[in-house]
Amino acid sequence: MARARQAMNITPEAILQAIEPVDFININSLLGEEERAIRDRVRALVDQRIIPVAAEYWDKAQFPFELVPELGKLGIMGGTIKGYGCAGWSNVAYGLAIQELARGSGSLATFLHVQSGLAMTAIYELGSEEQKQRWLPQMARCEKIGCFGLTEPEVGSNAGLMRTTATRRGDTYVLNGEKKWIGNASFADVAVIWARMEDGRISGFLVEGGTPGYHAEVILQKGSQRSVWQAHIVLDDCQVPAENRLPGARGLGSTLSILMHSRYGVAWDGLGHALACYEMAQAYARKRIQFTRPIVSYQLVQQKLVKMITEISLAQLLAIHMGRLKDGGQTNPAMLSLFKMNNVAKAREIAALARDVMGGNGILLDYRVIEHMADIEGVYTYEGTNDINMLIVGQAITGVKAFAVVSPPAEPEKVLASAMGGLIKEGE
Repeated sequence: MARARQAMNITPEAILQAIEPVDFININSLLGEEERAIRDRVRALVDQRIIPVAAEYWDKAQFPFELVPELGKLGIMGGTIKGYGCAGWSNVAYGLAIQELARGSGSLATFLHVQSGLAMTAIYELGSEEQKQRWLPQMARCEKIGCFGLTEPEVGSNAGLMRTTATRRGDTYVLNGEKKWIGNASFADVAVIWARMEDGRISGFLVEGGTPGYHAEVILQKGSQRSVWQAHIVLDDCQVPAENRLPGARGLGSTLSILMHSRYGVAWDGLGHALACYEMAQAYARKRIQFTRPIVSYQLVQQKLVKMITEISLAQLLAIHMGRLKDGGQTNPAMLSLFKMNNVAKAREIAALARDVMGGNGILLDYRVIEHMADIEGVYTYEGTNDINMLIVGQAITGVKAFAVVSPPAEPEKVLASAMGGLIKEGE
């Protein structure tokens, strides 16, 4: 009977009920009342609606369409955009909302980055007033879904060498090429597609769902981000009205400006994954009995928990500081590269420590840690791989570029964009 009671103490349900929010260094004192309210509202939805079903969707590699309208009601989509039906939050509030969503589901956080940080931001920053009015209010409510097509099968980090073309024919542009790892592309109502025009410049185009010549096939058998769908897009003489070109997209530098917004969000994503893993491991260690004692009482377990909470606390401070700087217009690409690089790399370490604390149960989806551990691998690669972000920071602090870009002298914008940090792979 005693053994049965002990086993019941470490059910996934019991552990989830024992979880406590992490605020070891009183992060709350750095937040405004509205920021705390937004965070708590998203956390409540995540606890009530997302966490109970996330592992099942992840295991089956199914996208949780039923949860999308609820995300639309939160105000999280286009959270920092002012007007057009968007919430106009501070960057810190938006980051906290991302953190909580990632704590519940890395796949849904990736869906958010594509919809909000990439597609909506591109339309807001680079689109015409008509394009903004048409798309942004509906996208904010998740009534319309967007995607962002930059990465290509043979062109990943070095986006300046993209091969997709846009040829002007009267009142239309004809797009030909391929894109890969494009989140939401298989069911998007609008795709922001980047292509090279006849004069060599790169521009963005809004391709509406159902346009002939646009084909998107879901990439199967992923081991990360399983319940968000990335697709391989083929553009075969896809005709787009000339008015669907983003007028503010004037070269690869325009693409870079959008990716910086999304990269900021992805850094908060890493913090959310880290919080989820620590919270689960800490609650588990208090309930799991080995050698007649809770494992939390053993020195090696405490050492792991201390390592986790230390890195989380430092990442929280960095996140809030970067959010305040971004609100003041004081961030630059290298800062955001460091932010993403640090928070995601630390989340990777924290996930491994949490899985170690939980022993064999750590690999069960019911306990969530292995799901986060796998999803972090996707985040570690998109929005700039760890190595590329490191080299961007390296260039900023030394003045020396340690990566090379092969491009014809006639296309100097590629070199300039790469020097600014254009070696980027977008969040799919």
